[in-house]
Amino acid sequence: MADGEEPLPVVAVTAAVGAVIMLVVLLCNVLKKDKKDTEEAAGEEEPPQDTKQDASNKAKKQKAIQRPKKESRVAFTHPWLSTSLKGHSAPILGMDFSPNGKYLASCSDDRVILIWSVKEFSQKEHKSIRVNVELDHSTQIKFSPDSKAFITSLFVSNTVRVFKIGKKPDGSPGNVTAVLDFPKKHDADILSIGISSSGKFIMTCYKDTTMTIWDLKGEVLATIDTHQMTNAHGAVSPCGRFVASSGFTPDVKVWEVCFDKSGNFREVTRAFELKGHSSGVYSFCFNSDSRRMATVSKDGTWKLWDTDIEYQKNQDPYLLKTGQLGFTTPSLVSLSPDGRTVAVAHGNSLQIFNGITGVLGKAIEDIHHEPIKALGFDTNNKYLVTTGDKHIHVFHNVIGYQATVDDLVEKKQKAKNSSLKERIQEQIDTAKTALKSLGLES
Repeated sequence: MADGEEPLPVVAVTAAVGAVIMLVVLLCNVLKKDKKDTEEAAGEEEPPQDTKQDASNKAKKQKAIQRPKKESRVAFTHPWLSTSLKGHSAPILGMDFSPNGKYLASCSDDRVILIWSVKEFSQKEHKSIRVNVELDHSTQIKFSPDSKAFITSLFVSNTVRVFKIGKKPDGSPGNVTAVLDFPKKHDADILSIGISSSGKFIMTCYKDTTMTIWDLKGEVLATIDTHQMTNAHGAVSPCGRFVASSGFTPDVKVWEVCFDKSGNFREVTRAFELKGHSSGVYSFCFNSDSRRMATVSKDGTWKLWDTDIEYQKNQDPYLLKTGQLGFTTPSLVSLSPDGRTVAVAHGNSLQIFNGITGVLGKAIEDIHHEPIKALGFDTNNKYLVTTGDKHIHVFHNVIGYQATVDDLVEKKQKAKNSSLKERIQEQIDTAKTALKSLGLES
């Protein structure tokens, strides 16, 4: 019996060990499953860092996609448009034609001045001379009488900088260098600048009621109080004798800057006033010989004046024409060099009037994407240029040709001898030929 009873405990022990092992394995599997379930639950509550970054990027992408697109801008076109000058990367603030008629200079918020060739206005491609304005940007620009230099008003410094234009061997403009900064003498912002055609003085007109007369070296010759509450515009007459200002008051005040026979400054004396508007004058302009002036006012009219007077004999300017505008908002006016065309800009639109008849010849809408900041005629009365954004639009002066025909026909009727009538007829034929070349009839 003793030998037969030994195997039972061995079997029992083996069975017990197997049961323990199975129990351990089962517990391990249960624990693993619980851990996995816990991790998955945690994963649902808070994604890993990479997942969060991806989600953030997607949100940004979605936001970018949902951002409204900029409205596509259609390039401006018009039958009278000769060309558009493109080169600035920010809005253009000022322009000026050189007295020799060869160049147009433009200054911009992009700290750049570009000088364009007028003879290329009829071409598709336009080259320009680039001038960088160091540490500032120019708001206004004016050529010197000899077209060999120009001045600009500086936005930050609030003063005048003088640039000299070099010359290449072929006579074309060369390097342009800044040669002088005037001292800052006034806190109010510069509104307008100008140079006398005699080369004797420079004018700065400020936004308060101050106008300053300088010599060419930056020394103050005189300071004028315009008594207009606030100035709106200032200019030097092309004849080089006068400075003028307009503002809140319904008139334009004109002074003569006087020099003695030796060329030394003597005084500034009140010359005459343009009176006739019933509200403030936004802007005014002289023609090339200073015998005509055009004004535009808050009263909703423009006026053309005969300023060929002897003010020392108490003669007053004579009103020639008054035109209705249909708006009273801030406006700019430009008078062609021959005094036959009046252009008025308001907002981003333009009205062009026949200065001989006073009739509106053309209204052109939506010329620029922003309000027109500057406009003017070239020295030969061929073009009218405007700017209100990064581009300059160059228009054929069609109304000018038509006004020339009207003026010459009237003069021909008054002519007393045949030779004079023949010369006038030749000029009429020339103007009509110019209109035909543009596909228009007089």
